[in-house]
Amino acid sequence: MKSRIVIPTVAPEAYQALMNLEKYISTTSLTPVHKELIKIRASQINGCAYCINMHTTDGRKYGISEQKIYLLNAWREADIYTEEEKAILALTEQVTLISNHVSDEVYQNAANLFDEKYLAEIILLIITINSWNRLAIATGMRAV
Repeated sequence: MKSRIVIPTVAPEAYQALMNLEKYISTTSLTPVHKELIKIRASQINGCAYCINMHTTDGRKYGISEQKIYLLNAWREADIYTEEEKAILALTEQVTLISNHVSDEVYQNAANLFDEKYLAEIILLIITINSWNRLAIATGMRAV
């Protein structure tokens, strides 16, 4: 692949704004497992090999089992995810595929399981990883 633009070099202020959002995410009350499940699933949907590689590695460090990682793209058919994880994964999919909108059912299910602050943090993380996926794909970042 031909060399592509390096955003941190060309637009450092904009890149820093995204880094600041990532820094905020690191201070939230989201569990490490919830964070990585969101990051992996959104990255799978977006086809971002760079982020899938990074977050499956991080997920293992935080105790996500190989089985949970392998079954993530078919989570609805797997009985190994908690009710909370399923709500997070459903919301991640709908926010990532936003042109289909976020259904009231998916949103309300998450709202019933999490307080407003935690739900806000989930949504902000989904938005953040989608931004990173788009940056990595658009600029040709490689997984290895």
